[in-house]
Amino acid sequence: MQDEPVATEQPQQQQQQQKEGEEVANTYVIRPNFESKFRPLLAKPVIHEVLVERLTDKAYDKEATSGLCKELTDEIKARLRANGFERYKFVVQVAIGEQRGQGVKMACRCLWDSDSDNYVQDIFMNDSLFCVAVAFGVFHY
Repeated sequence: MQDEPVATEQPQQQQQQQKEGEEVANTYVIRPNFESKFRPLLAKPVIHEVLVERLTDKAYDKEATSGLCKELTDEIKARLRANGFERYKFVVQVAIGEQRGQGVKMACRCLWDSDSDNYVQDIFMNDSLFCVAVAFGVFHY
């Protein structure tokens, strides 16, 4: 029976960094640093700014609403990532509806670590539409 070559457990990129003499940082971080923790007080202005910029002069159009929701979620996610929340995954939900004086109730349930995960929401309304945006920041272990 011949000896088979043993597969290395390290990815190729880490092997190359070690060959070049650079140290590879450990990735088994269990909790986020206090400075990089997802805080709703820092994230809410980001969401509010996106909604005000994009929806101030918009009128409700049912054909354009789904595309607009996708654009808003992508922009909110991109701006949250640019804020420096390291190792966080973002789930963003945007709902747009026609403003007709009706009431709307929304709810969600999540299973997460309350020490490191959090959410933030913002509501925008004008004469013809309302928009609810929710962003969930979940720490990636």
